[in-house]
Amino acid sequence: MEYYNNYQTHNLALPERAGQPRPTASPEPEPSIKVSPLARRIHGWSWQAFPIGMGTGAVYVTMSGLKQHSQVLTNVETFFYFLNIALFVLNTTTLLLQLILYPKQAIRLIKDPVKGIFVPLIVLSFATILIGTIKYAVPTGHVQPGFIYALFWVYVVFACLVCFPMLMVWFNSPHDLKTFTPAWAFLVFPMMLVGVVGFNVLDVIPSTEQRAIGVLLTSYVFQGLGFFMTFFYICIYIIRIMTTGFMDGHQANGAFVAVGPPGFTALALIKLGAKAREILPAHGLVSPAAGEIWFATSVMSGLMLFGLALFLFFFGLFPYWFKVHKHLKEILGCWALTFPNVGWISTIRVLGDTFELEGFFTWHLIMTVIMCTVWVVLFVLTVVAFFKGKIFLAKPEEVIQDSVDRKIFSPSASARSSFQGGAGYSYNKEAANHV
Repeated sequence: MEYYNNYQTHNLALPERAGQPRPTASPEPEPSIKVSPLARRIHGWSWQAFPIGMGTGAVYVTMSGLKQHSQVLTNVETFFYFLNIALFVLNTTTLLLQLILYPKQAIRLIKDPVKGIFVPLIVLSFATILIGTIKYAVPTGHVQPGFIYALFWVYVVFACLVCFPMLMVWFNSPHDLKTFTPAWAFLVFPMMLVGVVGFNVLDVIPSTEQRAIGVLLTSYVFQGLGFFMTFFYICIYIIRIMTTGFMDGHQANGAFVAVGPPGFTALALIKLGAKAREILPAHGLVSPAAGEIWFATSVMSGLMLFGLALFLFFFGLFPYWFKVHKHLKEILGCWALTFPNVGWISTIRVLGDTFELEGFFTWHLIMTVIMCTVWVVLFVLTVVAFFKGKIFLAKPEEVIQDSVDRKIFSPSASARSSFQGGAGYSYNKEAANHV
């Protein structure tokens, strides 16, 4: 026992050599998960991509209304038409891949109170393609009027199937008036645009056919539904800026969305009134003078709505440069400068035809040139923002968190806190390289 106590008092540690610290075991660095750029793009895509195609459609819609129309101009419009189709396919395919690969992110975008309002824009993009098909494919004989008639009803059903569920989702949660923007009216825009699509469809359907009556009445019904709903949004918009002043930042772009409802409704009413002038007498409906009355009423109403659209345009334009944030990451919101203004710009040409005023044709030409210039600037800036990773690019950890392939990684205890600042994953190396 005494020996054992003496043994405990001895220092058995080996003496360290001078200048040589005691070696310590270095922990193995945790391998990082590699996320491919393609996966980050798919995960980072959003419904805000559709305004790019709609802005492209705005170019050929405004150009198609020019008084002096050459074959060269038609070829340019056709180029923008096919570019719009390509953008629509790209956006739809990417969002479909996002739904398959990252369903959590897809559902999150739909339920998001800000990004969710852009979901109905897929219907509006389809509308621009349908209008382009009427203008460029039907005259060449590639598409028959019967197919266009079927697409009209497809559009009406498509608009209802998208708008009503999104309205239920959006109105299921409260929203603050201080954050209101006219862009919230996108939830109703597809139904409001039925009238615009309708009068274009009636351009290729003879007035004497029974089908023309259905298109005319449906167009009026949905145009009224869409306009009055969006008019309520415009009233809320006025109340909001009375409360908080002019909108700033990315919301400054939303001021131009308020121009859309009165502008498109003015265009639709005048054009539908002109069609009613032919269709109602051809079928002996209402009264012998019904067509003339509808047309006269539509012109008067359209002229008043045109004035409202013009006011809202300048009301959003004057403070725009001082309020908008000039950052590439917010470039997508700037596309609101294009497609909402198509309605009142096209109405200029229609009013010129109605009242036979040459000044309206010159005015329409000037606005068309401005529209094309704005499109070029926005398209270039959007491409720059895309390649600089300012838009449509998710963070690697966001892709990992929402990944569908559970074999790629299994989060360890430290990994579960990585999104709050921690780090570390245990994962399958081979699978991770294919994310």
